[in-house]
Amino acid sequence: MPNHAYPVELTAPDIEAYRQGNTGVEFVTTFDSGRPGPHVMINAVTHGNEICGAIALDHLFQAGVRPLRGKLTLAFVNVEAFLSFDVNDPDASRLVEEDFNRVWLEERLDGDEDTVELRRARALRPIFDTVDYLLDIHSLGTYSEALTICHGHKKETDFAAKVNYPGYIMAGSGHVVGRRLIEYTPFNDVANDKVALLVECGQHWAASSGTIALDTALHFLRATEIVDPAFIENHMSADAKNPDTAQMWEVVDGIWSKTDQFKFTEDYIGMEVIEKAGTVIAVDGDEEVVTPHDECLLMMPNYKPGANMRKLRLCKRL
Repeated sequence: MPNHAYPVELTAPDIEAYRQGNTGVEFVTTFDSGRPGPHVMINAVTHGNEICGAIALDHLFQAGVRPLRGKLTLAFVNVEAFLSFDVNDPDASRLVEEDFNRVWLEERLDGDEDTVELRRARALRPIFDTVDYLLDIHSLGTYSEALTICHGHKKETDFAAKVNYPGYIMAGSGHVVGRRLIEYTPFNDVANDKVALLVECGQHWAASSGTIALDTALHFLRATEIVDPAFIENHMSADAKNPDTAQMWEVVDGIWSKTDQFKFTEDYIGMEVIEKAGTVIAVDGDEEVVTPHDECLLMMPNYKPGANMRKLRLCKRL
């Protein structure tokens, strides 16, 4: 298996200037055009070690982004985790006590449990409740190509297709434990038009992930039609300006390790398409793990050791 100690090619920005914000919630700033339109929000550092989103938001702040209509909110989410980021141990700052992106169940948000991430989620919840379009910026553990994730409702896949960046749209969960922010009830309700998308911008600390995070944010803002197109044109990288039509795939299953002896048969990084059903892609103890159908895309392989851990998501083309 490959050595998964990746170089840190990005520099985490100093976000202290954004602490006060203007919403009553630290590190959350809303720009209100004063004109009718949607409330659009972009999140960074849902996981504290995924710094590309912080770089994108810092760029938007520095560039003076403002909405022509509606509202635009920029938020640094799991700040306590992010502020512990150490270039010499970059994985250690993913979370403080638990995964912020698994707590979005009403029974937990309304319950008596007390963790750093739950306290932050409860503070942010009233803001999320007012949002029409949300982009949650993440990154990946391997050098996979970038991808957008949505739960899979038509309102989400339609809007993701309108954003059309990066080049893959992945619909479904692959058996997530807990509930992700993009599946929080207001966004997951088919009776409204609220949409939340999650983007994985490539390997956590690859230089390209900072560029992809900003380009995705700009494509997202273009699709919401609240920001001057000239601003988007001026700040988007040349490679992102005329993307091909994004491929759309459905996440049909998740592979979980049963033993601590789980090993992939090849050095998969993600987004490989395995042509034939029944192809062995991993061995878990004495058991072979095979593809369930032809043209099976392997999404987000996980090389961290251990049993009872999600190792892969399996996808079919839509």
